[in-house]
Amino acid sequence: MKKVLLVAALMISSVAAFAQHAVGTVTIQPKVGLNIANFTDADDADARVGFVAGAELEYQASDIFSISAGALYSQQGCKGKEGGLSLTQKLDYINVPIMANVYVAPGFAVKLGVQPGFKVNAEAEAKNGSNAITAGNTSQFNSVDFSIPVGVSYEFSNVVLDARYNWGLTKAIKDLDNKNTVFQFTVGYKFAL
Repeated sequence: MKKVLLVAALMISSVAAFAQHAVGTVTIQPKVGLNIANFTDADDADARVGFVAGAELEYQASDIFSISAGALYSQQGCKGKEGGLSLTQKLDYINVPIMANVYVAPGFAVKLGVQPGFKVNAEAEAKNGSNAITAGNTSQFNSVDFSIPVGVSYEFSNVVLDARYNWGLTKAIKDLDNKNTVFQFTVGYKFAL
């Protein structure tokens, strides 16, 4: 019985040590990274590699739980070929991830949340060799995107490596069933406020 109590006490004390920041603190984390984006239900579409940058605020609610919210500029879309043309759908958003973070090991968190995104740029580009035709701010793209981000992060000495998958729930193009899917990899640095 004493061994069971000792093991339980050790487990509880180790769970309390998982958080990197004290309960009640607020941090800000500027971050930059890489998106690998595509559309669902897009036949023969290839991923568009893009840039992501922004910042997130995090409130440490308990030893193992925090809530974060941020604003990220995110380049999304897809590439493909049709009839000898190279096509690129360029969609840029300001995404607002609101995440629940659970620290399951020292510095290691699993994340789940909701993310509205607001379109700030849309271009459809078609290339035939060296000739290119670009249509900017096209109206066939929806202006709001909604997704569920799921991910993990690891923090060491205030440097945070984050990997997420943004599962699109709303149509990116009004008349089609295509939804955004994004693998996102970022590196950031946390500052206490």
